[in-house]
Formats: sequence, structure tokens, C-alpha cells
Amino acid sequence: MPTSVKIAAILVARPGKADELKALLHGMVAPSRAEAGNLRWDIWQDQADPNRFVLDELYKDNAAVAAHRDTLHFKVYAAKISELAERSAYVLDHVEVADIRG
Repeated sequence: MPTSVKIAAILVARPGKADELKALLHGMVAPSRAEAGNLRWDIWQDQADPNRFVLDELYKDNAAVAAHRDTLHFKVYAAKISELAERSAYVLDHVEVADIRG
């Protein structure tokens, strides 16, 4: 049974903060993808509202999520995100997903 964990976060930039938010998110890409338990770390931008971003994260398991949250890059992100965006995050378990190994 798969144990991977998906995190989907919706971030809406505060007025005048979209560029700063985008830069903060871009700074998370390389170190997050380099984590041993990370399977995916992608940024999406809404076509209808360029102030809205979606983070699409996939981790090997809950321990990998915990390890991610204990990194310096995540702590920097966590300290800054409230001033840059409204944030809703969802930690999700598999129900029915395509094989990610393909």
C-alpha cells in the first residue's frame, strides 16, 4: 500500500507582493527537490489570477514531510509567508492516483 503524502498549498499574494512571493517560492525549488524523501515539488500559477500560486508537493511518507518542515529553507519560508500571502495547505493521502514511477 502506498504511503506517499501529497501537500497542496494555495497561496494568494497580498497586494503588491506577487513578485516577492514568486521569488520566495523559486528559492524553495532546488533545496526541496534535493531532499531525500521528496518526490515532487512544483509551483503552478493560476492563468486567471496571476496572484494565485499552487504548490504541488509529494513526499515518500510522513517522515519525509516532517524532515522537510525541519529544514532551514522551510523555516525561512514559514517565517516570511504570512507577510506575502494568504495560505491554505492540505496534507493528503492516496485514494486513487496514477503510478508515479512511469
